[in-house]
Amino acid sequence: MKTLTLVIGAVYGLVSVILGAFGAHAFKKILSVEKLQSFETGVRYQMYAAFFLLIVGYILKFETKSENWISWLMIFGTLLFSVSIYFLAFQDYWGTNLKFLGPITPIGGLLMIISWVMLIFYFVKNKI
Repeated sequence: MKTLTLVIGAVYGLVSVILGAFGAHAFKKILSVEKLQSFETGVRYQMYAAFFLLIVGYILKFETKSENWISWLMIFGTLLFSVSIYFLAFQDYWGTNLKFLGPITPIGGLLMIISWVMLIFYFVKNKI
């Protein structure tokens, strides 16, 4: 789980930089200001998650289920949160109705929050 956490953290970081560059340049031409701001929010939180995963990948020993869940919740939460925002930002450009993804975004955010809370409990319990 340690290696997976670190690899996914690095992949999230890589993809964030790539998408951020596209957002700053190419996507400005095709997305409205509002949609571009939403897209950038997804990129920003994906980068936060990348840093989170890289840090916990080095701090945690992944010996308990709760340590594994800290990582899994951030991985899946970020996937749901950021990817749903990306798709919603492009729905007008693609000419599709993806409004059904709207409730997915806060679910992803909630999973990310739970991951942070679990990390806080881990630190308190282990006096780190």
